[in-house]
Amino acid sequence: MTTTMTAPALSTTDRCDRCAAQAYVRVVLPGGVDLLFCGHHWSRHEQVLRAQAVEVVDETHRLTAVPATDNR
Repeated sequence: MTTTMTAPALSTTDRCDRCAAQAYVRVVLPGGVDLLFCGHHWSRHEQVLRAQAVEVVDETHRLTAVPATDNR
């Protein structure tokens, strides 16, 4: 049997490892170590980390998402 690891979705309690802001990106490195980043720190380190990552969960689109309005 083959087991694959998938990084879990990010929640509001996940915090950036650099500044403790809400994390929107999880980077899984070889060996299973994961790092969490806010949008700001991800943009500063993305180029280097993407080259090393086994998996990247990027939810930065949530930063600009517009919530649905209730038209009652």
